[in-house]
Amino acid sequence: MRQVIRGAVLLLLLLIVVPAPAMAQQQQTVVKIGTEGTYPPFSFHDPQTAELTGYDIEVVKAIAAKANWRLEFVETQWDAIFPALDSGRIDLIANQVSLNPERAAKYGLSNPYTYSRGVIVRRTGDTRIKSLSDLSGKTTAQSSTSNWAKVARDAGARVEAVEGFAQAAALLQQGRVDAIVNDNIAVLDYLATTGSKDVEIAGDAGASGSQQVLALRKADASLLSQANQAIDALKADGTLRGISEKYFKADVSVEDGGSADLSQGRGARSTWDVLASTAWPMFVGLVKVTVPLTALSFAIGLVLALLVALARISSYRVLSGLARGFISIIRGTPLLLQLFIVFYGLPQIGLKFPPFTAAVVAFSLNVAGYAAEVVRSAILSVPRGQFEAASTIGLNYAQTLRRIVLPQAARTAVPPLSNTLLSLLKDTSLGSVVLLTELFRESQLAAAESNEFLALYSFAGLYYWLICVALSAGQKRLETRLNRYVIA
Repeated sequence: MRQVIRGAVLLLLLLIVVPAPAMAQQQQTVVKIGTEGTYPPFSFHDPQTAELTGYDIEVVKAIAAKANWRLEFVETQWDAIFPALDSGRIDLIANQVSLNPERAAKYGLSNPYTYSRGVIVRRTGDTRIKSLSDLSGKTTAQSSTSNWAKVARDAGARVEAVEGFAQAAALLQQGRVDAIVNDNIAVLDYLATTGSKDVEIAGDAGASGSQQVLALRKADASLLSQANQAIDALKADGTLRGISEKYFKADVSVEDGGSADLSQGRGARSTWDVLASTAWPMFVGLVKVTVPLTALSFAIGLVLALLVALARISSYRVLSGLARGFISIIRGTPLLLQLFIVFYGLPQIGLKFPPFTAAVVAFSLNVAGYAAEVVRSAILSVPRGQFEAASTIGLNYAQTLRRIVLPQAARTAVPPLSNTLLSLLKDTSLGSVVLLTELFRESQLAAAESNEFLALYSFAGLYYWLICVALSAGQKRLETRLNRYVIA
């Protein structure tokens, strides 16, 4: 009896003690962090390991350790990062968000964790630009929704939108813009890393400094409170100072913490090293995202195109009108706009798709809009007498389409549909705006870190070209097969 009681007690202890770690893990709050991944030294990919790293990344990881968060990082372009927050795709932005009244009115902003100042960057020796007042009538390159874009506009500059600082610096060097307004730390890191002598800091962008914060939705008050408590604790125990000194050789987590020393940079790599380290991630992006996205979107789009085409030639005016309206809307609006509506707009009415699914929906609808007219014209190219002959031998409408009309129409439709497929493959490069890391996004990440734009973008183009060549070869074989039994 004692042994039975002892065994029961041990079993009870096991039930209580063993699940404890699992329970603790379940209590962690999952927080999706939005960041660029192309903004060194704050958010970038380590060229050796390809892992997401940077000052902001380490800061938010330290905050997560204090607040008991489990982080999921979501990378996207800066101009899409706030729409991602608004639509619930991410919970928090960690990407050097500058504190300003407009953002404070709309979003929940944390306590500052970085203090910096804005600077004006010009081409070396361009004495026309010395201060903000000199930007009036000039052109600057900025992320269009950044705080620095507003500073430039307020100074009278015309702003050209770019994805990140590396692209802005390239435009400045090429003489396509006159200046850049940006964070002094990012500029110093760029100069130290690239060793560029083509651009220089002309002066400060105003007298006051800038404070960087985390951005959350105002509704997430508890999350904001946890972040603020963690930031205060990290400042008190010296963790923020340690992260800051690791990247900047100065404490930028407090005001007047000293000037950042970035003279050592992160070390420049040769073009061949950059290509060698990026070739595999680009291939993975091609195989895991670009090709599946193309194949699935084209297959679904083709089915939808057939249905729309049949509706378009239907004798029912309502059905024909709806099909005509769908085609008009798809062909009359940009694909990028359609992607934004599906991914960022539909969640506002309760339709929220994962990134890949949202991309498939948008691309499939786009394919359907264009391919429907191809299919319609191919069907109408089949002589009307074929329908009448099929009717006389007892075939209904569906049987006539499947056995008589569509096989003949396919031969006519293959060439233009192949062009649609090739266009779709290349259009998947827009997937990065809906948080997909596809082939082109991988080249963007590497280019932002290394500034090897020509080599990396050309290499990405080589991947696309090879796939297009393979698809063109497949098109030729299919045309040969369809023409096999055609009597000239």
